[in-house]
Amino acid sequence: MRKFSRPKVVISKCLEFENVRYDGGIISSLFVKKLMPHVDLIPVCPEVEIGLGIPRDPLRMVTVEGKLRLIQPATNLDLTDRMTKFANSFLDSLSEVDGFILKSRSPTSAIKDAKVYPSTNRKVSPISKGPGLFGRAVLQRFSDLAVEDEGRLRNPRIKEHFLTKLITIASFREVKASNSLRNLVGFHSENKLLLKTYNQKELRKLGKIVANQKRSLCRNNQRLRTASL
Repeated sequence: MRKFSRPKVVISKCLEFENVRYDGGIISSLFVKKLMPHVDLIPVCPEVEIGLGIPRDPLRMVTVEGKLRLIQPATNLDLTDRMTKFANSFLDSLSEVDGFILKSRSPTSAIKDAKVYPSTNRKVSPISKGPGLFGRAVLQRFSDLAVEDEGRLRNPRIKEHFLTKLITIASFREVKASNSLRNLVGFHSENKLLLKTYNQKELRKLGKIVANQKRSLCRNNQRLRTASL
């Protein structure tokens, strides 16, 4: 049976880890529960990390003079700079990871569906949706990794794609760390059909790399045999 690599995943701390939501709650996720024994999880709650309490007044993404700001309407506190500083510091501190599972609809951690408001007035309706401040930083730096939110992962097709990408990236991370041609060839052989399905152009590039390395190795072996005669 094929042995799969163990992925490293950054996850929102409110997903099955701790009661750190703005209302003091925790989010139950069957997917996260099932995933826990098979991955190394790095939990984080950006809002708590910048010094906000539990519970706390909700935050909101607000457009101010055409720019997105992270505001706490109840206190009118602008937390944009504080959150940006934390996001950069935290992401800089990470060793190599394979993916992220973040909280959907969060003004900090969402990757697609945080509500954006025209003001801090509680009665106004949202005007658009997009990534939260921390989620946006993740996407800017790690768009090539497996990045999803727990809401979208309830969709079977999205979940399958996420897991496929996560495990493949984790496997390639180990291949790179091994610095072994044999392991690179093995990765190419095991994932050839999968890579062909997702990106034939990149598959051809990898094939050329593997072929060139094989030829180089053969030439070196031939030189060694000739020199020993």
